[in-house]
Amino acid sequence: MVAIITGASGAIGSATVRAFAARGTDVVLAAIESERETLEALAAEARTKGVKALVVPTDVTKRVDIDRLVAMTIAQFGTVDVLANIAGIGSSPSLSDETDENIERVFAINLLGCARTMHAVLPMMIAKKKGAIVNIGSVAGEAAVMGVYSGSKFGLRGLNDSVRREVRMYGIGVTLIEPGFVRSPMNAAMGDGLPSPDIVADAIVRAVDRPRRRIIVPKRYNVPVFFVKLFPGLVDLVFGDARIQDRLNRDAREARAAETRI
Repeated sequence: MVAIITGASGAIGSATVRAFAARGTDVVLAAIESERETLEALAAEARTKGVKALVVPTDVTKRVDIDRLVAMTIAQFGTVDVLANIAGIGSSPSLSDETDENIERVFAINLLGCARTMHAVLPMMIAKKKGAIVNIGSVAGEAAVMGVYSGSKFGLRGLNDSVRREVRMYGIGVTLIEPGFVRSPMNAAMGDGLPSPDIVADAIVRAVDRPRRRIIVPKRYNVPVFFVKLFPGLVDLVFGDARIQDRLNRDAREARAAETRI
């Protein structure tokens, strides 16, 4: 089995590389060129598990990079069995605080990157009537409280559902995994008490064997997601409160202020 992993250098991505390698799956590691050193180290680690590992620096905002990623995977391994779309970036909780450049970049990576990588691998998966695609969404794609990040993950949820239904007849599984807060640089301000990214990696590996419509991790986030769907008006009242909005945006605004001072 061969798995392409985008965003392979990040916290969830690197955990996923290790999880696939541990189960004997050959891995193709994709992330931007500046992460090559990290990718090469991860690939070397994966090879100690007895699997093959290929590093292909890839910017998922560029279709030419995505096509090269898939072409090099096929040239090396002859197939693509799994696509794990993990590449993603965050945003300010406030749309008003964003630059136009960052609005475009969030959607280009979080949504268009997934659409294009799926578009690139599906012809092969459809031809062999087999394959698994796993997209990393977010609970912020269920509860809209994180600005354009939530918008990108809401969009990914719709795209995931549509593609899953489109390719079901070909035996291709398309699963959306929606993590809550896990330990990663994106959530550094929340400290080290968050769950390990390994819980997301394990869910990705399980979804290959048993595709699901949606998997929320950790499971405790199922409860707030349920209430968000059941009581949207109450959520509007709570998150429309000025004090809640101030708390949501405080860390992001303080970080930007610090960058400006530097």
